[in-house]
Amino acid sequence: MDNPFHTKGLRHGANDPRGLLERIEAQLAERIEEAVEMAALELLVELRKRHQRPPPASDSQADRAEFHSLSVDLLEYLREAFTAEMPAGSRPGLARAEASSGGERDRALRGQVFLARQLPDYWQRFEGHRAAHAASRLSAPPSPAGLLKRIFGS
Repeated sequence: MDNPFHTKGLRHGANDPRGLLERIEAQLAERIEEAVEMAALELLVELRKRHQRPPPASDSQADRAEFHSLSVDLLEYLREAFTAEMPAGSRPGLARAEASSGGERDRALRGQVFLARQLPDYWQRFEGHRAAHAASRLSAPPSPAGLLKRIFGS
């Protein structure tokens, strides 16, 4: 019979070679990435509705590219908004967090992880900046479509 007091409930990631802090940072990065992607998807759907365009399709490369562009744009907006609020002494830490190799999106995500670990109200600020970004994108006029798009549709 198994010992009822012998639990494995606290041993999450027992086969994960990373340390606790590395696992926490990885989970934080995943949560931020999920939040950015959800915000970008919501914005994409709202932009499509606002401009009387069809909803995004999961098998469309153009829709995926537009989604990726919106998520990168949001990450850039977040970086600028958070940087404007930061004291000058904290900015070198953000620059170090973003300095490691990888794509622009990965660097931006690492910067957001750094900010989330530094700011106790990160998620409240994130939500405020996300809403401001969405409002600015939704209030902007639609970008003019190219000649072929006007002729053949989207």
